[in-house]
Amino acid sequence: MNLRKLYYLSHNGKNSNLLYFLKAYVREYTPRCFTRMMLDRELAKLDKRTDRDYILQRVDYYNKLTPSHAFDHKQWAQEAVEISRQPMTRQKVYYFDAMEIARYFSGKKRWILLSGDITHVPDVPTIIKSRPLGDNNQNSVVLKMEKVRHFLFVNDKKAWRDKKNMTIFRGDLGARKQNRDVFMERFADGQSPMVDAASTNRIEAHPEWQAGKMTIDEHLDYKFIMSLEGNDVASNLKWVMSSNSIAVTPRHTVETWFMEGTLIPNYHYIEVKDDFSDLEERLTYYIEHPEEAEAIIQHAHEYVDQFRDEAREKLISLLVLKKYFDITND
Repeated sequence: MNLRKLYYLSHNGKNSNLLYFLKAYVREYTPRCFTRMMLDRELAKLDKRTDRDYILQRVDYYNKLTPSHAFDHKQWAQEAVEISRQPMTRQKVYYFDAMEIARYFSGKKRWILLSGDITHVPDVPTIIKSRPLGDNNQNSVVLKMEKVRHFLFVNDKKAWRDKKNMTIFRGDLGARKQNRDVFMERFADGQSPMVDAASTNRIEAHPEWQAGKMTIDEHLDYKFIMSLEGNDVASNLKWVMSSNSIAVTPRHTVETWFMEGTLIPNYHYIEVKDDFSDLEERLTYYIEHPEEAEAIIQHAHEYVDQFRDEAREKLISLLVLKKYFDITND
C-alpha cells in the first residue's frame, strides 16, 4: 500500500464502517421483544412535539400510500415476507438500517424490502432507499437506508471566499453513470482551468482519467464541488451541502430520505445543464457575486439542519413504516 492510499484511509473523513457494523450486529442479536414493547411509547411522542405537522408532512412525503391506493394485492402477498423471516440482503447495510426500525413492530408484519440503488418504481408497495422523481411513484416507500455512506455531515471551518476558484470532481464512472462520462469528456485532462476532474476507478476507454481518491477535507479547498448522480443519487450531496462549498449538479432525477426532490435550484445548490456546457459560466457568475454564493451556502445549511435531530428522524421512520403496515397488511 502506497503512502497516498494510507493517508486516504486514515483521513478520508467518512463514517466508520467498522463502528457501524459493530453496532448493527449488537442490535441484531438483542431480543426484539424489548423494542416491540416500546413502540406505543415511541409513537406517542408525536403528540408532544411542537413540530408535529412538519413530521407528518415528511411521513406523507416518504410514504405516499393511501387506503384507496390501487395495487395488485395478490402480487404483493406473493412477494411479501414476514419481518421475522426477512433474509439478510447481500448488501447488509440495507437490511441493518431497515431492521433498526422494523424491530419495533410485530415479526408477523409483512413487507417487501428491496435493497440497492433503485431508479424504477416497483409494481407493488415496496420499501426502498431511492426512487425516481415524479407523480406516480407511490409504490416506492422511502426509508433511511445505506446511511453510513450517504448521511454524513461535516464541520467546515474554511470560509468560501478563501477557497480555490474552481470546482472538483472525484467519482466512479460506469455504465449507469453516463452523466459522469459526459462531464469527463468535456473537462478531463485539464480542459478547463476552473475544473479539476478525475475518475476514482479505471475504465478501459480512458485509463488516463483515473487519479487517486481525495479526502473530504481536500475537497473543501474548492469553492464548488460537483455532486453528480451515479447509480442513483450523488452520495456526496449531504456533506457538500453541510460545508462552506457549493454543490453543483444538473437537475436531480432520483431522491432518497434527503428529499432531493424538494431542493430548489440556485437556492440550495447551483444547477447546470445536462451537458455541462454552461458550467464555467455559472461558476464565474458566483465567483463575481460572492454574496449570492454565500446565500446558497446558508440555505443549504438550513436544509441540512432538518436531518440533524436524531430523535425526530427515528420517529419519522417509525411512522413511515407504521403507515406502510397499516395500508398493506390490513
